[in-house]
Amino acid sequence: MSHQMNLSGGGGIGGGIIGMGTFAGQQGVGSSSGMMGEREVVRNTGKQAIMSFLETQTCYSVLRASGKVVVFDTRIPIQLAFYALVEHGVVWTSDMQAAPLWDPKRCQFVGILTVTDFIDVLRYYRETGSDVLTLASRSIADVLADEGILSTVLKKNPPRRYASKEVGSGADQHSSFLSVDADASLDRACLLLHDQTIDFLPVMLPSDMRVLATITYTCVLEHLVSNFREQRRLFDDTIYDLGIGTYGEDVVVAYIHQTLHEVLHTLHLHGLSAVPVIDENTKKIMGVYSRSDITFLTKASDAEDAVSNLDLTLDVLMAQQRTDVTTPDALHTCSVRHTLQYVFEYFAQWKFNRLICVDEEERVVGVVSARDLVAYFL
Repeated sequence: MSHQMNLSGGGGIGGGIIGMGTFAGQQGVGSSSGMMGEREVVRNTGKQAIMSFLETQTCYSVLRASGKVVVFDTRIPIQLAFYALVEHGVVWTSDMQAAPLWDPKRCQFVGILTVTDFIDVLRYYRETGSDVLTLASRSIADVLADEGILSTVLKKNPPRRYASKEVGSGADQHSSFLSVDADASLDRACLLLHDQTIDFLPVMLPSDMRVLATITYTCVLEHLVSNFREQRRLFDDTIYDLGIGTYGEDVVVAYIHQTLHEVLHTLHLHGLSAVPVIDENTKKIMGVYSRSDITFLTKASDAEDAVSNLDLTLDVLMAQQRTDVTTPDALHTCSVRHTLQYVFEYFAQWKFNRLICVDEEERVVGVVSARDLVAYFL
């Protein structure tokens, strides 16, 4: 199911980022007079306003009033860990799809485990023909120390994401656990997410070794649209004019009759978390597929069945997906004519992970993610 923004109406949505009345379908500031210098000044002022706001906010301020954090001992079986995530409902919330990993020998956190990691491990077993039934007894530590897995399906992950042996060190040294203190500024957290190319950043309580939550780009935007206020008209340029997102031939797409294994491989090669799904003939948008989608896993009776489900085609899988449009990975579309202001207001209502830009015939022309929106201000 897709939700398309329209260009009529005005005002902030649900206490949106700026309360400045009606501005339906307006073009960028200064566009009518051709004053490009003035437009650039306004854009830079908007960026600075957001950065100043992020500098005054702490990571603690974005944490939910209530929530849960699931932590895994690295000695437990990885398959058991995944189903524990499902049982706790963690996989359905974008900022709770990662569980910190605790090493009892070192008495410290050594990494994080995400839903997509387990999916990548299944991909490895399929590609190598290994006995997937052994996953029932392999611990998290065993799997993340497996050089075969790390060098194939997990090699796109940042080097500091997992605790792994230093190559050639001859010692049991581990990389540090990437996290941020709860009292650190929010712009610090955003820079860490961006510079380290990660999607989840654990928030630690400075006084002890407790993980309070994980920060994502989506929860940063949620805090921004709920708390930032600005009376000046700073965000009336279109997302396309501002260069926010990916457009044209750079957009990676999947086809409705491709297998899940093929699509996951494409996502892996390009380092993407999701991809628009289009019809081969009409090129029209059919949906969006996210690497964190576990439909094929929840429908499986065991790990062997889950690996077999990797050969299912997207049309079959997407027919089984949850259709709740409030989930962050639901399909939301927009036009390149939409302003940054409107995108903020739309986010305030739907809390999406990404927008798929389409033309008048519903063909994909671009993708704007929560990461793109935050990165613009950095």
